[in-house]
Amino acid sequence: MEATLHALGQLIIQALPTFFLVLFLFLYLRSVFYKPLEHVLAERSEATEGARKKAAEALDRAQAKAIAYEEQIRAARNDLYREQEEVRRKWRDEQVAQLAAARQRTQLSVKEAKSQIRAEANEAKTSLAANSQALADQITQAILNRRIV
Repeated sequence: MEATLHALGQLIIQALPTFFLVLFLFLYLRSVFYKPLEHVLAERSEATEGARKKAAEALDRAQAKAIAYEEQIRAARNDLYREQEEVRRKWRDEQVAQLAAARQRTQLSVKEAKSQIRAEANEAKTSLAANSQALADQITQAILNRRIV
């Protein structure tokens, strides 16, 4: 057993330079190669993430602007529709007023025409009544003159 332990001790003593060489190589590579590589990778990751964040923020701003633009367009369209409806309402009111005025003028013309017809009818009746006796006399004279002849 002692020989085994002595052999194991010799083996460890012989392996110590290799262990230290591997340890030195590990520390050297870590400080010279891996630390700068990790630093570059971290910067790259930050730049990539930063660009992604900036792109996401720009996209969010663009979407907000697009929504605001659509709202402005919708509001302008509503204002335009409202103005068009107001103009239509004014035209309709003007048409109604014009129709009412035309209707009133027409009714007035009809009343005047009716009163004129009544006046002419009354005048004709009066004239007919006045001339009826003279016409009757003429007819009688014409009939009597025919018999005599």
